[in-house]
Amino acid sequence: MRFTSEQRLDDGVLEREFTLGEIPGILWTPASASAPAPLILLGHPGGLHKMYPRLVARARQSAAEGFAAATIELTGSGDRPRSAAAEQARADLRRALEAGEPVDEEVVDRLVLPLVDKAVPEWQAVLDALLSLPEIGGPVGYSGGVISIGIRLAVVEPRISAAVLFAGSFVPRALFEEARQVTIPLHVLLQWDDEGNDRQAALDLFDAFGSKEKTLHANMGGHTGVPQFAGEDAARFFGRHLK
Repeated sequence: MRFTSEQRLDDGVLEREFTLGEIPGILWTPASASAPAPLILLGHPGGLHKMYPRLVARARQSAAEGFAAATIELTGSGDRPRSAAAEQARADLRRALEAGEPVDEEVVDRLVLPLVDKAVPEWQAVLDALLSLPEIGGPVGYSGGVISIGIRLAVVEPRISAAVLFAGSFVPRALFEEARQVTIPLHVLLQWDDEGNDRQAALDLFDAFGSKEKTLHANMGGHTGVPQFAGEDAARFFGRHLK
């Protein structure tokens, strides 16, 4: 891992951009800590520059609770090389949504499954590097989307102890089966009026999760209308499981 920039935010949080091989990312650490900080991995749908305002707000909230936070640029997003197959699948998905047509499961598989297969090993490699830093310790949580990435990580990565998952992206049928293998505590955020989300599919996915402790936090409003108190509830969830 190579740090490429560093700045201290106005609340004292240290923000450092890094690269690990071809993977760019950002690490935020609390202003002061008496011991290595627990870590929250911040998932998002791609485009670090576009998503930065929302990511840094989530990181600041995590730091206020004593957690470090990190995120990476997804394969095929930002300045990373594009996949022709993924671009075609994305175009097919957009065409169906704009026409008001049902989205074919085959399109979802073509778009999401290759992303999950590539992103999860990258997240694990970054986690290896982050946990080698003296200021970072365990346990580890995952927060955000793409929810399919969070599902796979929860199944294959034993260092992740709890997850806050954002409903609102298309989930391949194969990931529903993987969801039954998830056993860590879950807190799932669902925007009831999310214009791009199949609400019933989100409810079916929540039902499929195998975790004994799982909470569904549903709020009225569209995709970007998550109320502040919902984020505060998610922070309390991590406080219970990562401290």
